[in-house]
Amino acid sequence: MRTVLLLENDDVAPGELASQLEALGYVVHQPRTLLEARRQKSTEFSVVVTDLRVAGGLGTDLIPWSQGTPVLVLASDVTIRTAVDVMKLGAAEFLPRPFGVDELDHLLQRVDRDQRTARGPVPAQARPGHPVAGMIGSCSAMRLLYERIRKVAPTESTVLVLGESGTGKELVARALHEQSGRAAAPMISLNCAAIPDSLIESELFGHEKGAFTGAGSARQGLVEAATGGTLFLDEIGELPLEAQARLLRVLQEGEIRRLGAVETRKVDVRLVAATHRDLRQLAQTGRFREDLFYRLNVVNLTLPALRDRGDDILELSERLLERACVKLQKIRLRFSDDALNALAAHSWPGNVRELENAVERAVILADGEEITPESLALGGLGAPVEPSPNPATHATPAPAPQEGTASLEDYFVRFVQENEGRLTETALAEQLGISRKSLWERRQRLGIPRRKNKP
Repeated sequence: MRTVLLLENDDVAPGELASQLEALGYVVHQPRTLLEARRQKSTEFSVVVTDLRVAGGLGTDLIPWSQGTPVLVLASDVTIRTAVDVMKLGAAEFLPRPFGVDELDHLLQRVDRDQRTARGPVPAQARPGHPVAGMIGSCSAMRLLYERIRKVAPTESTVLVLGESGTGKELVARALHEQSGRAAAPMISLNCAAIPDSLIESELFGHEKGAFTGAGSARQGLVEAATGGTLFLDEIGELPLEAQARLLRVLQEGEIRRLGAVETRKVDVRLVAATHRDLRQLAQTGRFREDLFYRLNVVNLTLPALRDRGDDILELSERLLERACVKLQKIRLRFSDDALNALAAHSWPGNVRELENAVERAVILADGEEITPESLALGGLGAPVEPSPNPATHATPAPAPQEGTASLEDYFVRFVQENEGRLTETALAEQLGISRKSLWERRQRLGIPRRKNKP
């Protein structure tokens, strides 16, 4: 990565950072304004480095223009919310000022390695129709998926992505977005299970000032923010019925009404939804709107479970190992033959997400340059806990693990089962010291469904 487009705020010393980068061997092009930057061809640059606030607008406006060229955003005196918003817009990295040029150089090299790893050499039989960086695999199920993505992406059809937790449903949504006519506009993602029921409508559809206690100002919802682009709703089966009715209006009429508002607003979004649940069955039991189900079920794409993908497991493992070594700044490690056998034999109930965690854990625990089955720890903390035989009923508290054998999963299962009847999901997450999203993901992996009706 040697060709950099650098767009800086007027408040910084002009030319100083460019000179420092050139001394490190980078070729730097430095436009003065956002408009001047946009007149360039993004394909001529390896990376774009821009301040958040620049002459002529916001540096993040270069993300749609970049057409896949990674964009690093710099900023001074910003909040965590600002950093999160910048990353949601598609920035590759966010670097707060002040920083040293060595820190920026290290970040540029890491982005370059991540880009090359994501692109990587794709097996010959998987190259035709390979839809997006980050999707890896050449088994027949994946090749079929690539082909269906290629066909449906250019259309405006609503897509329902099906698959177990951890299979990579958001990557499919990203592929659909990037191969559509909406690629230059934002893709906005939301995990419906990670937001409390009382806040989900405000998060999706926005609200007016005074719409409810604490609404001190009007706020745009994610549906409006995605106008012109794609809205990806993960785990849509967790969406409350009231929010489902509002979402149905978006699909039918192309309009929303903010909470507390009188007038409607027109929106233009393409919806991609995902779930690991059987929406048809949920509709039959009244937990999901049947009319919304049929609106969503225009085209469905199914991701295979990792255990059904054959040699893709080893290909993914090698690629994830390379990424983990870069992320953790470790020397290039390799799998032992026994480790490869263990990876191929494991059932992977958590799918690609579990594999990614196992590989990262192995890189951290590895002694020397070789990863062994012991450092993968597939039978230890990563081992799945069997779900209750009747999860719909009140669960019997898990027995305390025997002395010396307790794991984090044992503690998690016991704590949730003992306290979910008296605590909300937010309170449970706070007591465990994790986010609501992490709580939901662990519930899925460990087979502990959420009981919404508290006694």
